[in-house]
Amino acid sequence: MTARVTGIGDGPGRHGVGARLPAPHDDAASASWADKLWAAVRTGDEYAAVDVVTDALSAGVEPESVLLDVIGAVQRKVGLEWAADRMSVADEHAATAINDRVIAVLPAGRPANSRGRITVACVDQEWHALPARLVSETLRLRGWRVDYLGAQVPTAHLISHIHRTGPDAVCLSSSLPTRLPLAHSAITAIQAAGTPVMAGGLAFGADGRYARLLGADAWAPDARAAADRLAAGPLTRPVPAHQTIDDLPHLGDQEYTLVAGSTTRLVRDTFQRLAQHIPAMRDYSDEQRERTAEDIAHLVNFLTAALYVDSDDVFTGFLVWTAEVLTARGVPAHSLLPCLDLLEEQLHDFPRARRLLDAGRTALASRT
Repeated sequence: MTARVTGIGDGPGRHGVGARLPAPHDDAASASWADKLWAAVRTGDEYAAVDVVTDALSAGVEPESVLLDVIGAVQRKVGLEWAADRMSVADEHAATAINDRVIAVLPAGRPANSRGRITVACVDQEWHALPARLVSETLRLRGWRVDYLGAQVPTAHLISHIHRTGPDAVCLSSSLPTRLPLAHSAITAIQAAGTPVMAGGLAFGADGRYARLLGADAWAPDARAAADRLAAGPLTRPVPAHQTIDDLPHLGDQEYTLVAGSTTRLVRDTFQRLAQHIPAMRDYSDEQRERTAEDIAHLVNFLTAALYVDSDDVFTGFLVWTAEVLTARGVPAHSLLPCLDLLEEQLHDFPRARRLLDAGRTALASRT
């Protein structure tokens, strides 16, 4: 056992960037510019990065391709490099900041005839904002008036903005499945205000299954798809206001509510029991103990999110990804198993939670 249970607490989010970034077009020219931008980003040279984007535009590369196939491609690589333990969290943050900066180099002229007005925002507590910004800039380039609200937008403030501005639709971004309960609240509140919602980001599943489950009016896998869908015609106006239980009848068993309300206790008790199973933890520094508790909290939070949508995949997907990250850092993936066992001991009265923990063990066993 290493000095940490999982080593995931400092990560930049699943797949490094947290929300789905656009797949690059098969364009050798764009790939060449992406390689040049990567070299600048990797060395932390913001000025060189700006020069790369400026030169690509001067060479005739379309602004949308620079945005999605150059900047977006580099940001995707940042996430992969972090997961492979070839970039630190500080390096990832610096690279993301540079990519965010160079987006400002793209043209932002006022369209002669606006297609309409779109609000783009991240779910409350969602801090991965760059993918949402890529959606915003793509829509601007295609002639939309965009209100980009950035990361961590409290739902009440988002609704106030909608009432004040009257957008044609809201594009709601979230990366982590642990934000799905908040995303659901935001979707239902936006729809109650009479505005349709397009959801996007890895939190909603690679195929958009959780966007549909939570009642979103549309889903898009990336920025191009979002822009294409909005260009195809207005989203259908939402159905009359409805309750959470209408979308997720399984919540009637109260498992999610009870487990979510016990998160602090579950993390505390699992940490204490883990220390009894792993003698080496007695010699942990204060920082190591804090980080281990954070890692246990990640497990509990993903378990809780999986209970909310009643999906094994939310929990097993997190565990498999974590196992890959651990392997890259020389930590055996089976180090996660004691935490799962200890959680099951405490959740013996919750059949759906036990099912999820069993699925997690099976998923980990398939990788060892």
